[in-house]
Amino acid sequence: MLILGIETSCDETAASVVRDGREMLSSVISSQIELHKPYGGVFPELASREHLNKIDEVVSEAIERANVDLKEIDAIAVTQGPGLIGSLLVGVSYAKA
Repeated sequence: MLILGIETSCDETAASVVRDGREMLSSVISSQIELHKPYGGVFPELASREHLNKIDEVVSEAIERANVDLKEIDAIAVTQGPGLIGSLLVGVSYAKA
């Protein structure tokens, strides 16, 4: 079984592909540290917008690095909480789509 995992709870957009719950085939993380530095912490609205900009690229790269096709994915796991509501909505909406 191949599972695509998506994580967008705070300020990192991440995706991975795991086989049978034991073998990680890929892990891709896009950090937002530099984007939030001027604010001294995570700025929620910016985090949500950056997730929107990066999620497709991160998920596509995770699938490519795993050397699988999207059609081969059996399930999708996504963070639903806790976290920043706007950021979580990006991940959950993408997973549902």
